[in-house]
Order: sequence, then structure tokens, then C-alpha cells
Amino acid sequence: MPDKIAPGGAAGRFAPGQDEHSLESLLRGRLSKGRYRHSLNVAGRAAELARLHGADVEKARFAGLMHDVCKDMPKKEQLSLIAKGGIVLSSEVLASPQLYHAIAGSVYLRDALKVQDQEILDAVRYHTTGRAGMSLLEEVVYLADLTSAERDYPDAQYTRELADRDVAKAMLYSFQFIIRELAEGQKPLCRETIDGYNYYVRRLRAQSAGEARS
Repeated sequence: MPDKIAPGGAAGRFAPGQDEHSLESLLRGRLSKGRYRHSLNVAGRAAELARLHGADVEKARFAGLMHDVCKDMPKKEQLSLIAKGGIVLSSEVLASPQLYHAIAGSVYLRDALKVQDQEILDAVRYHTTGRAGMSLLEEVVYLADLTSAERDYPDAQYTRELADRDVAKAMLYSFQFIIRELAEGQKPLCRETIDGYNYYVRRLRAQSAGEARS
């Protein structure tokens, strides 16, 4: 597994004044060793999926690298950052502390690193919950997080292969997996995840209907 940010990226394109070395120092200071390696893996996987499916490779690499920038921050600090960013959380999200870091991360990128690209901010914000109508970049980062090299949950390899072939099918499969896990653990489902599942069901049905007519 890699332990350094891949050279030749375009960090300064998205975060003014930053480069690979400054981001490496930033992440090493904020994340555990395991979380840092995961972030490198997600960056590489996001770039790979972007190449396969026609998304912006450097945007995907940057968003994948930074997706967990607030993961190891204490939950109270995550909530404080979210509030300072002007975001009001739903009761379902408030009841799901594992979701805070993604929202806090998008605020951190916007306010601390001056990232202005909304697509990147959304990719970081929704990489845990998903949502309806995700952009291709959001989908790529979401799937990269689920299928990064160190992931070894049941069906991880199948999900990787599906993501390589068909983004929409991989998204629906991932939503099904996550909803099942949350339901079995009697954990709340946030509206974004429910809406995302319904969206991909409709999208794939429409796709199948179109193929049947052609």
C-alpha cells in the first residue's frame, strides 16, 4: 500500500497555496496512520474509477485524498465546525455520529483550505450517506471509499468489479448493502440515503426500459 501522496497531482488547482507535500504534512498531522493510508488508497482508487468512467481524474484524486480529513477529529469539534459552517443537521444525522466527519470535512475544505469547487465539496460531504442525483465525481468518490484496496468486507471484491463496469449498478448495490447493515443494527436511516436508494432504483429501471425499447 502507498504511504505517500502520488506525485504530479494538481492540489493547487483546488486548494490555493497547497501542493502534495503540504497536504501530506496536513493529513499526517490530522489522521491516524491507518486512516492516512486509507485516504491514499481512496485517492488512488478514485483516480482509477475516474479514468474508467470519464470523470475529472485530478478532482477525483484530490477529493478522495481529503474525504476523511476530519475523521479523527473529536465528535464535539466536528459538530462545532459544522455549526460554524452554517449547516443545520437533521435529527437522523444528529443521531448518527459516524456521519459527522464527512459534513465537517466539506466545511473544513471550504473554510480552511479555501476549496471553491462545489463538486469536490459535495463529493466529500456525501461520501458516507450518498444522495439522489449524485454527480459522477460524487459517485466515484463514494465508490472509491467502499472499494479501496484495504477493504475486505463480504462482497468487497464483487463491489470493486461492479464499480469498474457500471457506476449506477454499483451505487444501487452499495445502497442495498448499507441499508441492510443499518437495519440489522437498528440504526437510523437518514433521508439522503433513502432518497439515494430510490433514485438509483428509478434510474436503473429507466435504463432497463430504454434498453428494452431499443
